[in-house]
Amino acid sequence: MTEDAEIEMLRKLDALRLQHRKIDSEIYALSAKNSNDQFTLHRLKKEKLCLRDQIAAIEEVLYPDIIA
Repeated sequence: MTEDAEIEMLRKLDALRLQHRKIDSEIYALSAKNSNDQFTLHRLKKEKLCLRDQIAAIEEVLYPDIIA
């Protein structure tokens, strides 16, 4: 992997982590309000899981688990 590609992946990883934290905060705020908006809560949780999968995929490329 080239250095430019690695830097780009690290930037994307940071952006995804930031978005993941933002959604986590939204979920917490929605839960704290005792809102009955289950559809929004479900959508946010699903989006958070999708982001987690994308983060894991990038981390797997950047930091492979090589058993020596």
